[in-house]
Amino acid sequence: MPPPPTQAGTLSTRFTTRFGVPHPILLAPMGTVAGGALASAVTAGGGLGQIGVGYGDRAWLEREFARAGHARVGCGFITWKLAAEPGLLDAALEHRPAAVTLSFGKPSEFAPRVHDAGIPLICQVGTAEEARQALDVGADVVVAQGGEGGGHGVRRRSTLTLLPEVVDLVAASGRDVPVLAAGGISDGRGLAAALVLGADGVMVGTRFWACREALIAGEAQARAVGASGDDTLPTTVYDRVRGYTWPPGYTSRVLATPFVRRWHGRDGELAAALPELREQYRRAAAANDYDVAQILVGEGIGVVDAVRPAAEVVEGLVRDAVAALHAAAPQGPTGSRCRGAVSASEVVP
Repeated sequence: MPPPPTQAGTLSTRFTTRFGVPHPILLAPMGTVAGGALASAVTAGGGLGQIGVGYGDRAWLEREFARAGHARVGCGFITWKLAAEPGLLDAALEHRPAAVTLSFGKPSEFAPRVHDAGIPLICQVGTAEEARQALDVGADVVVAQGGEGGGHGVRRRSTLTLLPEVVDLVAASGRDVPVLAAGGISDGRGLAAALVLGADGVMVGTRFWACREALIAGEAQARAVGASGDDTLPTTVYDRVRGYTWPPGYTSRVLATPFVRRWHGRDGELAAALPELREQYRRAAAANDYDVAQILVGEGIGVVDAVRPAAEVVEGLVRDAVAALHAAAPQGPTGSRCRGAVSASEVVP
């Protein structure tokens, strides 16, 4: 019987081993939210930070890599958006990131360039079919994102069911590829649950969105902290108002502001009012008016109680996950606890 996990323990998985990090926590590359300061802070805390390029341009990318300093960080792209400006990938690769994450689209166009550069490729997937595509292009890590997550996704699956299906799919392929969980994971209990379901770690967005280093206005964070997961909804309202043409099937989970409640589900009226609404949104965003401007958070916002430094969040996630695994482990015949349920991980005291 292995020794029991302790409050001071750490979590060792294939992800921590492959990337040489203490903790199995990856910062979600939230577009223009996860800048260099947040990415470097997550790395300093023992996870792996990522810069989220999103809709950013080359000047934004260069500025945020500079803000990351000498920290070892990765970067992430919206795949369909990158196709319109493929030079951004070359610019990112020049910085020798710790990894490149591709999300929301077929990765086949860009995977060879990432592999040729010798950079680990992470593919975020929202369906079993997308997981197969990730394996086909040689992904080094697969992130299974359920519909509970903030921002964009296909929303057809929950993390609870998608994650073990992807874990089994990867195992059946014979590939030694770590799988991370994403979507609705904002505390140590979520990390522990992901490990029990076979994940090698988690990719976290919403909890790091509510960190001091995030590129988010304090007014937005104050509005979201204390909200319930019930206060979020997946919608296309903000994409249409901002003029972003996402592929069919994608929605964006946001806090249900008065503006989005007014227009969600009223597509015809929204289309007719777009010129006026775009100007209204532009003014609101400039004034940090979050009755109108969007707040991109997932259902995990319901367990976020304060805006904290990112390194403190990493520490809390791991501490509370170890405590949860210790409490849930079955009693052996001599009264010692067993960690056998954590199939892909090792709890190290």
